[in-house]
Amino acid sequence: MTGSLRDAGAQAVDLVPDLGPAWIVLALAPLLLAAVVLLTAGRWPTAPGHRSIRLLSVTAALASAVGVAGAALHRPEVAEPWIPGLGVWLRLGADGLSVPLLLLTSVVGVVAVALHLHVPERHRAAPPGEEGLETTSPIPVLRSTDVPGLATYHACLLLVVLGALVAFLAGDAILFFVGFELVLVPMWVLVARYGDPGSDRDGAAVRFLMVTVVGSTLMLVGLLAVATATGTTDLSVWASLRGEGIDRPTQIAVAAVLLAGLALKVPVFPLHTWLPWVHATAPTAGSVLLAAVLLKLGTYGMVRLVMPVVPEGFAFWAPLLGGLAVAGILWASLACLVERDLKRLIAWSSIAHLGFVVLGLATGTQTGLQAALFGNVAHGLISALLFVVVGGLKHRWGSADLAVARAALREATPSLGAALVLGMAASMGLPGLAGFWGEVGAIYAAWSPAEDRPGGWFGLYAVLAAVGGALTVAYSARVLREVWSGDRLEPRIPDAVRTERYALRLLGALILVLGVLPVLLLTVTAPVTAAVIGR
Repeated sequence: MTGSLRDAGAQAVDLVPDLGPAWIVLALAPLLLAAVVLLTAGRWPTAPGHRSIRLLSVTAALASAVGVAGAALHRPEVAEPWIPGLGVWLRLGADGLSVPLLLLTSVVGVVAVALHLHVPERHRAAPPGEEGLETTSPIPVLRSTDVPGLATYHACLLLVVLGALVAFLAGDAILFFVGFELVLVPMWVLVARYGDPGSDRDGAAVRFLMVTVVGSTLMLVGLLAVATATGTTDLSVWASLRGEGIDRPTQIAVAAVLLAGLALKVPVFPLHTWLPWVHATAPTAGSVLLAAVLLKLGTYGMVRLVMPVVPEGFAFWAPLLGGLAVAGILWASLACLVERDLKRLIAWSSIAHLGFVVLGLATGTQTGLQAALFGNVAHGLISALLFVVVGGLKHRWGSADLAVARAALREATPSLGAALVLGMAASMGLPGLAGFWGEVGAIYAAWSPAEDRPGGWFGLYAVLAAVGGALTVAYSARVLREVWSGDRLEPRIPDAVRTERYALRLLGALILVLGVLPVLLLTVTAPVTAAVIGR
C-alpha cells in the first residue's frame, strides 16, 4: 500500500512542472499583492463593490493554494541573504513536517475568504406567504448590498493566511518569528472590528493581543538564546546540532521559555482561558482560521523549535507538559458538558483535542510525534467544518444559546445538520474519520513512552486521556440532542447557502479521506519524525 502511494506520488510530481522557487513565490505573492490592493481600496476614486472584493480575495487564495501544492510536490528552497550583518537569511522551503500544515492552511484559507461576512439583521420582513410564521434573524446573503469595510476584512483574512504560510515555510528562526507575528494585527482587527457586536469585541481583541504578545516575547527570548549559543539562526543547523554546545541547565531554561511562549498559542492548560472568549466573538471566517491554522503555530513551534533543538530540556519538561495536556483534555471536556453557548462549546472542544496533540509530543516517541502531526491536521479540518456550521447557525438564530428552543436541524436544515453530525462524529474520534488516528495514537504512545520518560506517570496520562475521549462522546451527544434531533420546525431558518455547501463538502470529504486512508498523511511525515526524535 505504501509503495503504491509513493509510486502515485512520483507520477503526480512528474505531471506537475518543476518551477523551482517560483512555486514559493506563487504561494505568497498573490496574498500579499491582493491584501495591499484591498487595504488601499478606500483611497480609490471609485470604491470597488463587494463582488469585486470577494472575487479578488478568492482568486488570490486559490492562486496561493496552487503555489502551495507545487511547493509540496517539488519541495523547492529559497535561500537569500536578508540581514547579512546578523547572519539572517531569507530561507523558505517545505519538508515532511510543514507540508501537511501548508496544505491545510491553503485549503482553510480558501474556505475562509469564500465565506460571506455576516451582518446582524434583527428585523427583516417575512417573504410573501410566510408572514405568520415564527422566524429568527435570517442569514444575509451579501449579493446586492455592500458592507462597509469589506475590503479591509478580506485583506486581514489574506494577511493571516500569508503569515501562517511564512511561518510554516520558514527555515530561519527570525523568519519564523516574523510569520508568527504577522498574523497578530490582522486577527486583532478581525475580532475588534468585525466580531459579534452583541459581545465585548474590544475586550476579546485586547485579550487576544496581550496573550499573543506575551507568547511572542517569550518565544523571541528563547530563540535569541539558542542563536547566541549556536552562532546561527538556521533551523536546519539547530536541528542537526541537537543541543550540542548548550549545557543541560541552559537547555532546561531555554526549553521552559520556548514552551511557555508556545503553550500560550496552542493553548495549553491553564493558559487557555482566552480562547473561548475570542472564538465566541470572532466572525465565522476568523474563528475558522484561528482554530484550524493559528493554533497550529504553537504545536508546530514545539516540533520545530524545541524538540530537536534543546532535546534534553524538552525531555525534562515533558512529564509536566503531558500532565498539563491531560488536565486540559479533562477540564475542557467537562466544560463542554455544561457550556450553553454553542460557539464557545466548540472552542472548548478545540482545547481538549489539542491536548491530545501535546500529549503525543510529550511522549518522546516516533508514534507520539506521528499521532501529534496527524492530530494537528485532523483537528484543523474538523474545527473548520464545525465553525462554518456553528457560525452560520449563530447568525441565523441571532445567538448561540443552547437553552433557547430551536428548529431541529434534521428537519429544518438538512445540509447544516448533516455537516454537524459529521463534525461531531469526527470529534468523538469514531473509526473511519480523521479524528480517530491522532487521538488513539496519542493514547497508545502515552502508554508506551520513550525510555527517558516516567512510564508510570504516562500510563496514568493514557488512562485519563481515554476518559477524556469518553467525555467527548458525552458532550457531542448533548450537542446533537439539543440542536440536531427533534421534530420542531420553527422558528424557521434557511439552510446552507452555496458557499457554505461547497466549504462543508470539501472539508467533509477530506475528513473522510484521511479517516479511511491515514497513510496518505503518515507517509509524508514518517521520514522526518525519526530525525526529530533523534532515534
